[in-house]
Amino acid sequence: MTRAVATIDRAALGHNLARVRAMAPGREIFAAVKADGYGHGAAVVAATLAEAGVDGFAVSSLDEALALRWAGIAAPIMTLSQPLDGPTLAAMGEHAISPVVFDAAHWAALADYRGPRLAAWCKLDSGMHRLGFPANEAGALATRFADLAAVDLVGWMTHLGCADDPTSPLTLHQLACFDNATAGLPGKRSIANSAGVIAWPDSHADRLRPGIMLYGSSPMTDRDAEALDLSPVMHLTAPLISRRDLPAGEPIGYGATWSTPEAMPVGVVGIGYGDGYPRHAPSGTPIRLGDAIVPLIGRVSMDMITVDLRTAPGAAIGDRATLWGRGLSADTVARAAGTIAYELFCQLTPRVQFDII
Repeated sequence: MTRAVATIDRAALGHNLARVRAMAPGREIFAAVKADGYGHGAAVVAATLAEAGVDGFAVSSLDEALALRWAGIAAPIMTLSQPLDGPTLAAMGEHAISPVVFDAAHWAALADYRGPRLAAWCKLDSGMHRLGFPANEAGALATRFADLAAVDLVGWMTHLGCADDPTSPLTLHQLACFDNATAGLPGKRSIANSAGVIAWPDSHADRLRPGIMLYGSSPMTDRDAEALDLSPVMHLTAPLISRRDLPAGEPIGYGATWSTPEAMPVGVVGIGYGDGYPRHAPSGTPIRLGDAIVPLIGRVSMDMITVDLRTAPGAAIGDRATLWGRGLSADTVARAAGTIAYELFCQLTPRVQFDII
């Protein structure tokens, strides 16, 4: 009996890419595949999206970019948060990887670089105050890039901090700040993450950087994945490994945090925080077994969780429970567990078997 299995649906990836194209037609799409493709397997995700005609990929770091190259991905790659020094730039030049310049500490290495020409992007801080140069320095930055011997400034980018909330005034402020800062400067523009693609057409610019929506999860506060016609790419399942009937008043699991309110069937599913299921998930977190929702009861253990089988009295050992995926969205589970789907996807451990379909 196989324990935890994450099935990765390549067709769902293609469907979600088509949804990006439908929402923002005619733009370049650089798919975010950082953090091992949001936990889905960057090599598989990138190969699938490359076959579907995506324009390139966005990763966090040089090592993530090199892993894609070693996996045979030839499409353009940009690094979003890689500090830049001499050895890093040399590797980027050798493997045709585009750096994002976001800090003054990068200038010395950029000035010294003499390898194959680099196609760089410059990140401006338009109001999120995480990475990027002050937006009002854009003109001076353009001049400084022009003086570099082997680095070409391809374009300007920024990142939206509250695009998931369509009522947030910060997004309008950021868009105006970025537009004003880059007005009249040559180069492409890149602003939109998934939420920008979905809710802020003025952010679409030249290059999109969608992430979570490609994996079938909604970044929005007002719309779920089903409303956006996004398909779950990861389907996480684990088997029912035990079931028993308990009388009323019996404690369940470590700390005895939950007790049976009546005589009832209780099941144990073979997955736990050792597999990446969130330990902080409270009793009541939904789990799907067949056509029924069987709520989590008691604390999550390293190797197993306990579920209330009153809604699935016919459940048998070996039946596979859905932790998230088809029929139970990761967004729904994340809300119940007080987290986000990004974290659910990214925290799966090597104990989970991955199947690609």
